[in-house]
Amino acid sequence: MKRRDLFAGSLALGALAARSAWTSIPAAAQALNRTAPAGSVPHLTPMRVHADQIADIKVCLRPFRPMGPRLDVEKIGDKTVIHNYGHGGSGWSLSWGSADIAVGKAAATLDKKIAVIGCGVIGLTSALTALRAGMDVTIYTKDLLPHTRSVRANGSWTPDSRVALTKPAGDAFPALWEQMARYSWKTYRDYLGLPGNPIDFRDNYILSDIPFDQKHFPPPQPGAGDYSTTGKPQHTSEFADYGDLIRDIIPNPEEIDPKDNPFPVAHARRANMMMFNFGAYGHLLLSEFYQAGGKIVIREFHNPGDLKSLPEDVIINCPGYAAHDWWQDKTLIPVRGQTTWLPPQADALYGVEYKGAALLSKTDGVMVQALDFSHTLGEMVGVGNSFEHADRSEAEKAIGIFEDLFARMGKEHV
Repeated sequence: MKRRDLFAGSLALGALAARSAWTSIPAAAQALNRTAPAGSVPHLTPMRVHADQIADIKVCLRPFRPMGPRLDVEKIGDKTVIHNYGHGGSGWSLSWGSADIAVGKAAATLDKKIAVIGCGVIGLTSALTALRAGMDVTIYTKDLLPHTRSVRANGSWTPDSRVALTKPAGDAFPALWEQMARYSWKTYRDYLGLPGNPIDFRDNYILSDIPFDQKHFPPPQPGAGDYSTTGKPQHTSEFADYGDLIRDIIPNPEEIDPKDNPFPVAHARRANMMMFNFGAYGHLLLSEFYQAGGKIVIREFHNPGDLKSLPEDVIINCPGYAAHDWWQDKTLIPVRGQTTWLPPQADALYGVEYKGAALLSKTDGVMVQALDFSHTLGEMVGVGNSFEHADRSEAEKAIGIFEDLFARMGKEHV
């Protein structure tokens, strides 16, 4: 079973298309799960998911680096630049751990005045971490968080979603990834229970018409090559899978007994999934930044030489996919992702993944996303696609999957 068969962030099998279960439990425990009751399943209200309810369609370009996020230090004239970008589909999940590493390198310079480039989730958490370390921080950015690519994501815990390719990342990166993931997970727990639920958990249901252990990806095509020969990944098996490293802190998924299954589908799993409410969480981060004395300057950069005019000598560079152009980092590969948003439904706060599409009901709206309609691409969905405009036909196809599912949820399933 490949992990991205499951909804983004579902702790059962991962984020955006089917890959091996990164939070799967050991074989003996799996056997117990298949025979033991899954526990009570709450009555679920079917959601109102229809194309005529679309309120917004958002498209982001995930900044994927085959060797993992860039966290090195570079000199530009007399400026010390600490890079912090290239997190693929794991930016929200790894943001605090990544920021901790970057700010640690900034602190080593002993300079207290720090510039941060970018106000997406990576830039903002880097700036907050620097402020908490006693630094004087100014963010330079083209857009504030609500208008960045960060908030066009789906907003769930997906710490190794397209974060690296196994071979280019090398043997040392898994430990660094684990460090970032554990630090971020611990930090996010500090935001639980706050007004507005900036960070929350949802029951996420993973559904299948066939047994989960019968789902497999076709093998790579003969002669297709791989990243080392083509400069681009060619098969989902090339993507790194690090979830076993944090198995001890992530809630395990559970099989749902057929008699308790609330859906008109043969097979179901339930996973407790961390997710981010963009509105409440973004407002909280920006408020904390300003209250701690942080400053924001609206400014656009076009090449590294532009940094020479900044008054700060130490710069944490967090531009996301924009680094492809303004820093001329051609190692970055765009991964297109589209989310469709419907009005919030407070009486139905849960998530579902089914037939290659995902749905998540949050306080800021019901998010619907196409994952892998064909069930053959896995992590390759969107790789190399830089088309940043909305595709309504894709949105309506994903909505149609859930419209049909909820229409079939008779009273006996609710």
